[in-house]
Amino acid sequence: SRIKMLEKMGDIAAAHIDTPFSFSFPEPSAFSDPLMVIDRVEIGYKNTAPILANLNFSLRPDSRIGLLGRNGAGKSTLMKLLAGDIQPLAGVREEGRNLKLGYFAQHQLEQLRPAESPLWHMIHQEAAMGKQTREQDLRNYLGSFDFRGDMVDAPCGRFSGGEKSRLALALMIRTAPNLLLLDEPTNHLDLEMREALTIALQETDAGMVLVSHDRHLLRATCDELWLVDDGKVQPFAGDLDDYAEWLAEERNKEKRSANPPVTEAGSSPPTPAGKSPPAEKIRKNSALATRQPLVKEAEKLEKQLASWQAELAALENRLADAALYTAADQTLLQTLTQRQTQLATEIASTEERWLALQEQIEQVGEPAA
Repeated sequence: SRIKMLEKMGDIAAAHIDTPFSFSFPEPSAFSDPLMVIDRVEIGYKNTAPILANLNFSLRPDSRIGLLGRNGAGKSTLMKLLAGDIQPLAGVREEGRNLKLGYFAQHQLEQLRPAESPLWHMIHQEAAMGKQTREQDLRNYLGSFDFRGDMVDAPCGRFSGGEKSRLALALMIRTAPNLLLLDEPTNHLDLEMREALTIALQETDAGMVLVSHDRHLLRATCDELWLVDDGKVQPFAGDLDDYAEWLAEERNKEKRSANPPVTEAGSSPPTPAGKSPPAEKIRKNSALATRQPLVKEAEKLEKQLASWQAELAALENRLADAALYTAADQTLLQTLTQRQTQLATEIASTEERWLALQEQIEQVGEPAA
């Protein structure tokens, strides 16, 4: 409904009119349906239990999948399987005839040659694809990712993490993939670049599998969510709010499992004067000291999110009024849409921080009383 509303508004209120980014994904030259089939696959390392087992699914041109799961559940391992970086221990990974992968992961930043420039990387990639492209066209393309002037010819070893990520994305997008595998693509990117990438992903016809802590990106680009947990991959019956509740419930289960009620028959002799052993007490105090500020910040963010979401809901009700779009004076419409964009950006970044806090709290755990 928001997309349809924005389409009706046309160019009245460009939310990112000053953005230095103006790229889009080229249309893939061909598709296969399915693009990839995963049949009875196990992945992991030899002589150990599989990380993920009994994987059975197909990726199609219209697949828009967001992967959810706790750190260490196997999301990145699954992405490496899909990308062909690792082979299955059992089962079959079958590629479609016209499959053309576009894979982005943080470790790919290390594959950039630090002594070479963005233009050098682009020229060599074009040559590897058998293309002869004018240098000026490549400079123009790099400019759409805000590599302009001296930056085009500067050694990328001097670049920040965000600049290296932009270059890696530019190289990947240039290949015109029909299946995108994106593992935390917005890490290190500023808000303008995140928004530009979100819009480009909304518009591309390529299939997509996405791993991200950016809840706004997941909401805006994914049609279905899959949960990676307990060695399995399966559709998640819910939205991102349901996932946050699922995470909280899983943490509670782990706490109850780690601190089961002590029965009289199985109780251990208490320590003198009911005190914990010194080492255990130090551990508990350390965990508590680490956890408390995280919980406090998360609670503060929850209150702020509730306030912003209420304001955004009221704002969207006002924007549903068709009279706004036919009024001669468009000042009110511009003000409302600008505030809508600001709220959406603030909510997205705050939700991302809240989710990161939840994972930190989960890792710290809750000290037993």
